[in-house]
Amino acid sequence: MEKFSYLQPGKTTVFKDQYVTKVNECLFQYDEGEKGEIGLIGLPFSKTSISLSQASDAPKTIRASLNSFSTFSGERDTDFQDVRIIDFGDVMIHPTDMEESLSRLHISVKEMIDKNACDRYIMLGGDHGVSYPSIRAFQESFGKIGVIQWDAHHDVRNLEDGGRTNGTPFRSLIEGGYLKGEHLVQIGIRDFANAKKYHDYTKEKGISVYTMADVELTGIVSIIEKELERLSKLVDIIYLSVDMDVVDQAFAPGCPAIGPGGITSRELLSSIAISASHEKVKAMDIVEIDPSKDFRDITSRLAAAAMLRFMYSKNKTFE
Repeated sequence: MEKFSYLQPGKTTVFKDQYVTKVNECLFQYDEGEKGEIGLIGLPFSKTSISLSQASDAPKTIRASLNSFSTFSGERDTDFQDVRIIDFGDVMIHPTDMEESLSRLHISVKEMIDKNACDRYIMLGGDHGVSYPSIRAFQESFGKIGVIQWDAHHDVRNLEDGGRTNGTPFRSLIEGGYLKGEHLVQIGIRDFANAKKYHDYTKEKGISVYTMADVELTGIVSIIEKELERLSKLVDIIYLSVDMDVVDQAFAPGCPAIGPGGITSRELLSSIAISASHEKVKAMDIVEIDPSKDFRDITSRLAAAAMLRFMYSKNKTFE
């Protein structure tokens, strides 16, 4: 009689239910010729953060958090286990040269797009500075771009005081000619979190700004629907940029710039689902999670849930 061993060298010992597929099981490493619905890339860069941040660790933590979710949506009675996520890995960051790192991010996102392996894309930051090279790459590949930005801050700081930082991506994009001000929508801007100079800059550039007061008065879904309709008439593709500090600190404690009075986790998920259902929405980045500041991966798990809403909402919406 063959002796059974409970030792399983090199194999996982995590419990596996034969009827449950976890989202992380749908990730496949990119191989030449590989095709899938979603392209995933990690942008583990946070050295330009103006506050102490280890957001460079977030891509691996968010990926690991996908194991907390199944591919089955009970709300829509649909299993998405056949949606393939092609993982292009993480960009190798230069240890000291900031501009070189930004260049590598831009080149790598462009390389992923040029593979033409996927319909839509998710970029995992990193601090918000990674949105500059990422959005630039999409603009160069697809043409006129519109951006919906979930954020407590405008991120249009001046470039004189510290160069390109996580507070400057949208100023860099606008002044570099990659994004028009009227093609940028900011949602969830928090009170007492920005300078008047940058408030005036958004007005001067024609940026559509919705504060938390606007969200409370109008509702985030109504705002999203209105701006999707407007942007879709003006641009070729729409890019979603999700700074997790838009979420109230009670729901996202792992952000370097947490604060009270932000949107709820449910508002974040529903607004992303509505956005992702639009045919012109091509990409989303998720930024500003510092796993070292998080508690039981609350913020990374919310980011993973946001990924699900993006990946599984094409031409459909969660009710």
